[in-house]
Amino acid sequence: MKKNILSLCLIAVLSILLFTGCEKSNNGDNVKLKFVTENYKPFNYTENSEIKGLAPDILKLICKQLDIPFDVTVMPWDEAYTFAKNTDNAVLFSTVLDVERRDQFKWAGPIASMDWIFYSKPQNDFTINYLEDAKKVSKIGVIQDYSIEQYLAQEGFTNLVYCANNVEAFTKLLNGEIDLFPSDKITAEAALKSINKSIYNVAEELIIKTDFVYIAFNKSIPDNVVADFQYEIDRLKEVGTLKTLYQKYMNSSDFPGTLQIYTEQYSPLTFRNSNGEISGFGSDIVREIMKRNNLFADIKLSSWSNGYNLALCNPNFCLFTMDKTDLRNNLFQWVGPIGTNTTWIYTKKSSSISITSLANAKSLNSIGTVTSWFSDQYLREQGFNNLVSNSDPEVMVKKLMTGEIQAFVCSGVTFPTILKGLGYSYDDIVPSFSLMSSDYYIAFSKNTPVSLVNKWQTTLNEMKSDLTYSAIYQKWLQ
Repeated sequence: MKKNILSLCLIAVLSILLFTGCEKSNNGDNVKLKFVTENYKPFNYTENSEIKGLAPDILKLICKQLDIPFDVTVMPWDEAYTFAKNTDNAVLFSTVLDVERRDQFKWAGPIASMDWIFYSKPQNDFTINYLEDAKKVSKIGVIQDYSIEQYLAQEGFTNLVYCANNVEAFTKLLNGEIDLFPSDKITAEAALKSINKSIYNVAEELIIKTDFVYIAFNKSIPDNVVADFQYEIDRLKEVGTLKTLYQKYMNSSDFPGTLQIYTEQYSPLTFRNSNGEISGFGSDIVREIMKRNNLFADIKLSSWSNGYNLALCNPNFCLFTMDKTDLRNNLFQWVGPIGTNTTWIYTKKSSSISITSLANAKSLNSIGTVTSWFSDQYLREQGFNNLVSNSDPEVMVKKLMTGEIQAFVCSGVTFPTILKGLGYSYDDIVPSFSLMSSDYYIAFSKNTPVSLVNKWQTTLNEMKSDLTYSAIYQKWLQ
């Protein structure tokens, strides 16, 4: 028993060193930081003139450990955001890390994850199945400079109405002044409670995207100070303190660990099966690699575009399966290959459209692609200006089958499964033009430790040598 305990302790210590790469620098005596935040329960909020919430509790522990004063100013989000960007030694919490913000701050985390959900009144005259559907409603409430506001603006939404805070937004939603409001569930519950309502007074329409929450540091703050905070966050994860705080404030123990692993609905490579489990060829490969390395991280399912953007900017992030292309080669670190894939331009058989070359394909009125898929990126590089894109491949398949687009670009591995799931037959389409063949891999963000990536590659090579890889391949792809 003692031997097992000692082994577990050793694994915990090694995990901390693996993901932090160095010990804290203990320079707290010389650091004066200006902490700013907003009222955004349960992440951070004031109660009886005291700052409370998940992030303040984490920061209090870290600052005590680093011997740094923890003095906080609470202000509206847009003011706090501007202050943190323009003020030396400013620290902003709780802050979503995304592509737009990545280079504006230095970061430590993640301390939480959040699913952005479109909420509506329970009775309405619209249906929101896809992000594009939300563009058709009259008014969507948003808060200035929130990551979800920036995301919706980037996605081309022109029906945004600005609210001061979550409480005002949910009040307007229930009064019928806006049709939708994007929020995560925990903060939605807190805002609704403050106006004597509950989460049951609103309806969930659509999960938009997942974000990770960090502590954001003004870029003037020394790297070693940010590294100290990162070290302490990882330590709180390893010893179980963050789990306890997460349960207290978020009513969940599903906090982001030191390694995030994401995939998409892309059967038979990765998908959620009828039992709600994430399954498939790629999932089995990843789980076997983790098992052989005593790593235990949950695999999360996301849209491809969401997972791709998360992998671009979050440290210690794994995304599979991803085709390795010239455009992506230097954006990620790679483990593989784990398979080969041929991408086709498909047409509907009854359309009688014939595609014999890329030049021929350019002459079509519309070709459907999936946002952030390598095929979409490739065609844009080739100068295609007739592309119709969406983050959900099922949306594009429906558009093909109903004649809204003339062709659709998809891989030969997954297209038959998508068709079948939507009630269509592969006999109704034609693989008109072979666009490319490519190998697909397990991808890691650039700021994931190289030692971890190398260990995964070594383990995959061992699986190929001892024929475990072949057995998994035959199970799913033959």
